[in-house]
Amino acid sequence: MNETERTVILAALKQKTVTLPDQTHVRALGQGTWRMGEDQSKRQAEIEALHVGLDSGMELIDTAEMYGEGASEQLIREVLKERRDDVFLVSKVYPHNAGGEKLRAACEQSLKNLGTDYLDLYLLHWRGSIPLQETVDGLEQLKAEGKIRRWGVSNFDVKDMKELLALDKGDQCAVNQVLYHLGSRGIEYELMPLLKQHGIPVMAYCPLAEGGDLREQLLDHPTVERLAEEHGVKPAQILLAWAIRSGDVIAIPKAGQAKHVEENGKAALVELTDEEYAALDEAFPAPTKKEPLDIV
Repeated sequence: MNETERTVILAALKQKTVTLPDQTHVRALGQGTWRMGEDQSKRQAEIEALHVGLDSGMELIDTAEMYGEGASEQLIREVLKERRDDVFLVSKVYPHNAGGEKLRAACEQSLKNLGTDYLDLYLLHWRGSIPLQETVDGLEQLKAEGKIRRWGVSNFDVKDMKELLALDKGDQCAVNQVLYHLGSRGIEYELMPLLKQHGIPVMAYCPLAEGGDLREQLLDHPTVERLAEEHGVKPAQILLAWAIRSGDVIAIPKAGQAKHVEENGKAALVELTDEEYAALDEAFPAPTKKEPLDIV
């Protein structure tokens, strides 16, 4: 990708933002890092990929203490050394660490791994046995101390979100990160409307069905292939354009190679028509009833 193309993508991404509850604007395409940092032979390529993503406007980088038991965070540290201010940095805490001194220690270890003194967003990775109120209290304390700017949750279904929102300070939740892609639309029936009602965006992990059985069925589907051909892009770019269509979803595809990051960024240039969205709906229908939350 040349400098002109990168400038065009950056300009497009600046127009595609999602508003967090505190009115912070985050670009709708970010970068996931699941399974990155675990293979030394890929390290330099992965670092380059993250830099290319930032250069193209994909400012959000998502990681977790679980990813390689800190290996992903340590990889990202190499990127942050030069450009912390360019990054909206997200990490996640294990459920068994999500309370009391364990929460503080986990956060501080993530900060150490990342080589920074704050996280832009800190998420509870999934529900565990620690009471939610204890987790919320701990996250609010970390926020008060400046270790995190805001907090959210991941893999929370409707019942979990309702319980959270009823707690003291539970309404401070900034996002819910869940699996969401064209082949997994269950959240659209009840969870997404609930989040929208409370002004809480969705952060979509695996928006290209990474790690799932549907990936090839999505990328090879005749409707997706036809739209990709008509728009002069790859099927993955159609899937990403679809995922961020509402303005309430931040998609975080993982790409460990610069060329794949560049391809992801081009999704910001794809403008699908109502007829094209209807064709995708026909191929992959929206849910008509509550479905269990998909998790990878």
